[in-house]
Amino acid sequence: MKRCLWKGPALLTVVLFALTGAAWGADIELARKSTVEDILKRGELRVGFEAGYVPFEMTDKNGRFVGFDIDMAKEMAKAMGVKFVPVNTAWDGIIPALLSNKFDIIMSGMTVTQERNLKVNFADPYIIVGQTILLNKKHEGDVKSYQDLNDAKYTVTSKLGTTGEQAVKRYIPKANYKSFETETEAFLEVLNGRADAYVYDLPNCVYLYAQQGEGKVVFLDEPFTYEPLAWAVNKGDPDFLNWLDNFLRQVKNDGRYDRIYNKWIKGTDWMKDIQE
Repeated sequence: MKRCLWKGPALLTVVLFALTGAAWGADIELARKSTVEDILKRGELRVGFEAGYVPFEMTDKNGRFVGFDIDMAKEMAKAMGVKFVPVNTAWDGIIPALLSNKFDIIMSGMTVTQERNLKVNFADPYIIVGQTILLNKKHEGDVKSYQDLNDAKYTVTSKLGTTGEQAVKRYIPKANYKSFETETEAFLEVLNGRADAYVYDLPNCVYLYAQQGEGKVVFLDEPFTYEPLAWAVNKGDPDFLNWLDNFLRQVKNDGRYDRIYNKWIKGTDWMKDIQE
């Protein structure tokens, strides 16, 4: 009996040690495969985005990429001690480009959706936005919310492949919908009287209203959707996600985030330097 009682725990200890060792080895191997390791070895943080989503990523009059996401990406590269490398990419191909390792991370005002989350992993949201409306002036007083636009007599525009488009189809399904390749094209359709309303993210509508729409369109600025924006990375990389979440937590508590937010979201001085 004594031999059996001694042997059982000893054998169990050996088995547990072997399993723990195997798990530890697997964790080390996973860490070695992390995008973080590739970034550090390469000495570059390659950031994917589509220039044109105001005020998150744009081109200034000197051809340089600027905006909220660009400044955050530069802070991220600085924290890693590597070079920031911008990779301007068409929106409809941005997730496939990430999956094929054309860049390391998407920082492009991307809304977290369940459909996208099946393909990529998201870090914690860095800002919350929602869909708002720029309305043709002739409907002032008659249309007071997105619900009033849910009628076949209205034509509503947004950008192709965005959550603005999804919001129109979900919340304003009876309206006639027209999609466009860019935000500006969709907005101009309303400004020029060929459509009744433009639906898009609040920061973008703020910019378009200030630049071209004040006194010409009606701004229904109360968001009617909840949309968290977050950075997207390839699946299977918990180390990168851990680093990103801790980076975001740090910049939100040391003043860097507020400085960037006040410049691009609250401020308007940058507007004069943006390429039209």
